[in-house]
Amino acid sequence: MNSARVRAAMARLAAEAAAITEEQVRITAIPAPPFQEAARGAYLARLLSDAGLTVHTDDIGNVIARRPGRSSENLVLLAAHLDTVFPAGTDVRARRESGRIYAPGISDNGTGLAALVAVARALRDADVKTASTILFAADVGEEGVGNLRGMRKLMETYGSQLRFVIALDGSNTDYVSAAALASRRVEVTLSGPGGHSWSDFGAPNPIHALARGVARFVRTPVPEAPRTSFNVGSIEGGTSVNSIPARASIKVDLRSESEPEIGKLESALRREMQAGLEEEMAASRKRGFSSTQALSLDFSVLGVRPGGELAGDSALLAALRAADQHLGNRSRIERSSTDANIPLAAGMQAIAMGAGGHSANAHSLSEWYDPDGRELGLRRVLLTLLGVAGVEPD
Repeated sequence: MNSARVRAAMARLAAEAAAITEEQVRITAIPAPPFQEAARGAYLARLLSDAGLTVHTDDIGNVIARRPGRSSENLVLLAAHLDTVFPAGTDVRARRESGRIYAPGISDNGTGLAALVAVARALRDADVKTASTILFAADVGEEGVGNLRGMRKLMETYGSQLRFVIALDGSNTDYVSAAALASRRVEVTLSGPGGHSWSDFGAPNPIHALARGVARFVRTPVPEAPRTSFNVGSIEGGTSVNSIPARASIKVDLRSESEPEIGKLESALRREMQAGLEEEMAASRKRGFSSTQALSLDFSVLGVRPGGELAGDSALLAALRAADQHLGNRSRIERSSTDANIPLAAGMQAIAMGAGGHSANAHSLSEWYDPDGRELGLRRVLLTLLGVAGVEPD
């Protein structure tokens, strides 16, 4: 804060707060379903290029912009994910009501993407020079079965040069994710002969078998410490109400503060789904169907997010705490599942932080964002970034 240029960048963020909100609305209005982030990525590429950065898009869709520092070898990565959890066809246009902006993805991660561009513009306008080169990245595949593929690719490309990684995700400023929550996503598929609901009644039904297995699995006890959870997030199958389906599947999310607990949960899932299959086959045999008309069971791991934790005495955490102290902000450390999982698991200094404002109902159609308090989050991001990138004398 002794730098006049840094003070000018801070003032710029406050002066542009309303314009940043409007940019966030425009970003959110560009659909970015899983594996379909290209249109939003192209828009972010234009915004980052307009901020004076050299921009390219890699072979999986990550948009990467370089802001040179005195050193080209020590890189600091500031990233925000492009994708949302919402499928193609979701109406992502915003509506405003009582100071809030409602739209699927408006906070997660419209907030982070708008902040990514805003910080780049503020550094340009104030002509802040840094010791380290900064990479601004709008990355793909953070949500769901994207399996953090964008951050994995960034680590593969720049890992040996990266010193710090800051992921911008959502709006919250009262915590920072400095510990990675491990998770595993599993798809369970049951297949069978299918048939007519009347003439083939009694034939083994994949949906019935799945229902039996799910009913058993959700009774699985989980510990409170380490905190552990499971969620059956989707179920698919069948073609019509009067047809016995030939195939059905579920997708299950398993999470824990302890990776061994995830292994226990997956074992329970496999055991109970097999038991559900056997129950359905037993019921089918009682109705006179032969064992040759059997169901088959398949498990597929869709994604694995590793765990990790930032050391309490790390330079990155010190920079964040210094920013909080200067801004009069109080924040706590949380464990979350974010882009920061990948660098943290590799032993790198990384955090995920919100970019300001208030929000709720993430991952739902009623998601909303309130820009009140946006300036605090943007300044917190800027100061944390400069705390590790280093500021050259004016």
